[in-house]
Amino acid sequence: MTVDATSAGAILFRDTRGRREYLLLKSRPGDWEFPKGGVEGEEELQQTAIREVKEEAGIEDFRLLDGFRDEYDYVFQANGQTIHKTVHLFIAKSFEASAELSTEHRDLQWRDYEQAINTITQDGPREILEDAHEFLDENGY
Repeated sequence: MTVDATSAGAILFRDTRGRREYLLLKSRPGDWEFPKGGVEGEEELQQTAIREVKEEAGIEDFRLLDGFRDEYDYVFQANGQTIHKTVHLFIAKSFEASAELSTEHRDLQWRDYEQAINTITQDGPREILEDAHEFLDENGY
């Protein structure tokens, strides 16, 4: 039996001396990813993304940008069950220069686009970062 699960998060970026950098978090299994987590209760996807950025990156001063949402999905095994997870990602601009490592992750790094693309270990998040980067360029960020 397959269980469906839904997560939401954000591709968080900041502007450092005219250079855009993206926040990547290193998960316990060792994948580099964006702040994301499971939808709780009746939360809207955007509410989940906002909560997860605060919990996983320690950043309070940021804003989700309108007009971008993408998703990827994957299947994994946990506790003898097959889980089909769909992850919805938004774009968020951070107005804080630093992030704080949560207990859920091993490391965090701000990376420019080329570094981020080469660091992300999964195809789904990498493709969405490509789309997000293009969206930001097209919209003057």
